[in-house]
Amino acid sequence: MSFLKEVLRGIAIGVANIIPGVSGGTMMVSMGIYGDVIGAVTGMPKHFWKSVKFLLPYAIGMLIGIGGLSFAIGYFFLEFPFETAMLFIGLIFGGVPLLLPKIMGKRITFSETLLFVLFFGLVVWMQFWKQGTDVALNPGIKNSISLFVVGTVAAATMVIPGVSGSMLLMSLGYYTPIINRISGFLAAVLIPFGIGVVLGIFLVSKLVEYLLKKQERKTYFAIMGLVTSSPIAVLSGMNIVSIGFGQLLLGILLFIGGFFIANILGK
Repeated sequence: MSFLKEVLRGIAIGVANIIPGVSGGTMMVSMGIYGDVIGAVTGMPKHFWKSVKFLLPYAIGMLIGIGGLSFAIGYFFLEFPFETAMLFIGLIFGGVPLLLPKIMGKRITFSETLLFVLFFGLVVWMQFWKQGTDVALNPGIKNSISLFVVGTVAAATMVIPGVSGSMLLMSLGYYTPIINRISGFLAAVLIPFGIGVVLGIFLVSKLVEYLLKKQERKTYFAIMGLVTSSPIAVLSGMNIVSIGFGQLLLGILLFIGGFFIANILGK
């Protein structure tokens, strides 16, 4: 049962990385596994098999979420954007109670408040980015290098809660081309991108692990700023005024459902 639950968590993380505005890191925080996953990734050189054993169900789930559900999630987000967004916002906020013990219990300082505001503002500012023109992913060394660099940067945003890797890929013009290549499993595109993703995840995990050890409370204030601003990113670009009563009601129900799912999957 524990293995299945971890696979389901991995699916949620994988699906989150597909949806523009949603972060896989946010899902990890919402389910209370962020620190454990970061520790397993950074500990891999010293405790390889222990880390692999811990990360395996999450990796399986992410592969299912990204590879197997990308079409379904893409369809629902295209046809029912508000309702789908509300489900993910529920998943995000369902994990906020797990974050509160990390920042409660002491008087909040000015620097902690500033970190919260700055990182909240970062997500809001990112919504003003314009989507770039889709690039042509033709085989070649130049494209392979570009894909490696883009994969590294995108992976960094996947690890950082509240910052969407898929949104960054859209801004750079790589989102649609890479999503389209997933279905065809085009090795010339996915291999350099995948190598970049692995490197980016490891490097940023190292940085986050250091910050959690040295400045845990301040780091969680920054994370809270990123997480609580996520709904702005998820709903960005939607015409909220045109949403009908039925859509609103269904959206609220999906929000509640997502909130409870996050609690079930959370630690």
